[in-house]
Amino acid sequence: MASRKLPTERQRRLGTELGKMRERAGLSLTEAAAVHGTDRTTVSNIESGRFGVSPDRVRVWAANYSCRDGQYVDALAAMAKERRFPAVRWWDEFRDRIATVALDLAELEHHAVAIRSAQITHMPGLLQHEDYARAVFKEAVPPLAPDDFERKLAFRLTRSTVLDRTQPPLCMFIIHEAALHMRFGGRQVVRTQIDHLLKQSERENVIIRVLPFEAGGYPAVASSTSYACGPVAQLDTVQTDTAMGSSFLHAETHLANYRAVLDRMEGRALDPVRSRELLHGLAHSL
Repeated sequence: MASRKLPTERQRRLGTELGKMRERAGLSLTEAAAVHGTDRTTVSNIESGRFGVSPDRVRVWAANYSCRDGQYVDALAAMAKERRFPAVRWWDEFRDRIATVALDLAELEHHAVAIRSAQITHMPGLLQHEDYARAVFKEAVPPLAPDDFERKLAFRLTRSTVLDRTQPPLCMFIIHEAALHMRFGGRQVVRTQIDHLLKQSERENVIIRVLPFEAGGYPAVASSTSYACGPVAQLDTVQTDTAMGSSFLHAETHLANYRAVLDRMEGRALDPVRSRELLHGLAHSL
């Protein structure tokens, strides 16, 4: 069994889920190893994502742990198959040329069944027009070198192709009105970006809702939050961006809290029709 120096977030997640399954069965690493007929180190390495695991072994371990959730086990087995027989994805061409966390985000979006996003000061990455994205990257500190700038821009724009798939994820984007008034790139760039939002909102799989200033306060969230729904609820993931970097969260408490946060924000946001009216009005005023 070959080890991987840098497992992806999705590969680590598979190991984490197997660890959760073991803990729910009340077994220690040593006890699990004895049940599986292997050694403690192998179990530990698989749970940490350092070693891959076959779909068959996932099913055997699930049976040994008395896991009765067939859909959950099927989803984990599918994740194991991806690592054993990896498909070439568009983000592979950026590997070793862009931050690992960005690659993990692209993979997360690719496998999501649905995405719920809340943005406070920026437009959603999946909905950014090229001119707007350029303006955002120009604000990077320290400034990006020209090659790095163009690479990050290309990656950002290519991420949006997830919306063009034959079976794309259903996406709900909650955008605070503050983000619509941030003049990245100046008046014309913002106008172009708002027009782009209106065009994207015509997609059947894209819903845009504006959280207006008049809605008052909202639950504390990071400046950027995406909730990616997996094939089963246990495999949902929250991705957050802050000034200190990006994080992936999937503990049950985190998932429940962020669902509640997004539910509350959605409850205070304008409906899609009124959101489009606000966007049209703002575009005409620019």
